[in-house]
Amino acid sequence: MNFALILFSLLVLCTVVWALDKLFFRHMRQEGQSEPWWIEYPKSFLPVIFAVFVLRSFLFEPFRIPSGSMIPSLLVGDFILVNKFAYGIRLPIINQKMIDVGEPQRGDVMVFRYPEDTRIDYIKRIVGVPGDTVAYRDKRLSINGVDVPMREKGEYIDIDAGADFIASQRFATRTGEHSHDVLVRSQQPTLLLSQVRQFEFFGQCRYRHDGFECKVPEGHYFMMGDNRDASSDSRYWGFVPDRNIVGKAFMIWWNFGHFDRIGQAVD
Repeated sequence: MNFALILFSLLVLCTVVWALDKLFFRHMRQEGQSEPWWIEYPKSFLPVIFAVFVLRSFLFEPFRIPSGSMIPSLLVGDFILVNKFAYGIRLPIINQKMIDVGEPQRGDVMVFRYPEDTRIDYIKRIVGVPGDTVAYRDKRLSINGVDVPMREKGEYIDIDAGADFIASQRFATRTGEHSHDVLVRSQQPTLLLSQVRQFEFFGQCRYRHDGFECKVPEGHYFMMGDNRDASSDSRYWGFVPDRNIVGKAFMIWWNFGHFDRIGQAVD
């Protein structure tokens, strides 16, 4: 569902009704006659719809985390806020950038439209910006030939959708200017080659049984989930183009099961 398009359509409808009433209909009503419902309601809702449309399109947008691909940084059920102007002011619906404000940086947690189906929003961490060479071999990430440091913090137990306990090793790491944790399941292979698709700029990647190496093309970004072995990301479906960017996640504003997470920054 394209909520932005729905909001825009309602905004146009209410504006048209308001304008027609101002120009024609109110002059046709008898003095003291109340407005019909089909004029009263759109006029009443117009300021609210306009405020929500502007807020959601240009400033902040709420999202709910639907999967565990970003555990432990983001949990299933976290409600987050996304900064819509961090990477530039974009026209709603068509997502065309109009004003440059800033560029995505390594380590940012970014919401974007899934390249294989732009109706779906994904959230992952940027590990490669344009021009970077990203490699992931034997569960170790390197960027431009430099290994990303990892410090083991012990075991992390999670419960999957089938109520089974899943054990992972938790590591502290740093991507760009962001310090965060990642999960790795040592018993799983580094890469599931059978799940790698033929994507745009596929030729800029080299896949092997123990991992891969990709050169990030201009205007694109390489994304990975912090829950390394439970994430469908750029390793499998390719690079995220700039035109698919929605915004930068920056705060958890609600979680029904973990009230202590409310107000936490997304790093």
